[in-house]
Amino acid sequence: MVTTLCDAAVAVLTTAAPLEKVRLTRDYAAAWRDGLIPEFGARVPPERPARPERPPLMLPRDMPKRGRGGSAQNRLALLHALAHIELNAIDLAWDIVCRFVGEGMPKGFTDDWVQVADDEARHFQMLEERLNQLGSGYGELPAHDGLWQAATTTAHDLAARLAVVPMVLEARGLDVTPETVRRLREFGDAESAALLQVIHDEEITHVAAGRRWFGHLCAKRGVDPVETWQDLVKRYFRGGLKKPFNVTSRQAADFGPEFYEPIAE
Repeated sequence: MVTTLCDAAVAVLTTAAPLEKVRLTRDYAAAWRDGLIPEFGARVPPERPARPERPPLMLPRDMPKRGRGGSAQNRLALLHALAHIELNAIDLAWDIVCRFVGEGMPKGFTDDWVQVADDEARHFQMLEERLNQLGSGYGELPAHDGLWQAATTTAHDLAARLAVVPMVLEARGLDVTPETVRRLREFGDAESAALLQVIHDEEITHVAAGRRWFGHLCAKRGVDPVETWQDLVKRYFRGGLKKPFNVTSRQAADFGPEFYEPIAE
């Protein structure tokens, strides 16, 4: 029975069915906002979230290459990949809610990440509905199993988690989405383009939350945020920071180039 927010987080993380994960997330987020879950609690989240039997999960290097053209197959592969990212993002948000209890972060930190989880659940729902409209659905194509690696490698340190997940992975989404939106419009898929634009705009707030709480944590620890972020990214993120950057969207999240430009490839 869910009596605390950490109970809610673990319930979502141990739910395999994607749409049930979405439903629970949206219900628990609303209950937290409305004060119907009054206690934070303390639970150890699972090392890995539950996953459905489909899609089959593959190593990133074994994934079939996705074309960049405007064919129906390529657009389905794109939307399916984005849905998979959003499903993982739901779990990443709930994991950060309950994993780092010992840091003693303010309630605003928890409020922000519950809202992020709610947003990611809605994003998955939007993408699943669009896939259904196009005659497909989540689970119809393979997906890669590398997304949870960021959670595993940063499970010991909240600063590392914030540095890598919102400030690298989600910020990368800000970089690449505008071009994807442009190409979808060029290919005549205005519906998918509009959906991705909504996701992009809301992801700015997620990057902003990561930047804000990373800065809070650095101030609490008495360390320089720029130097600390660069050091954590070098240690815990594999793949390097790739140009070009969407400086406008990153600036909207208060994430300036002094962080990422000096260590970009």
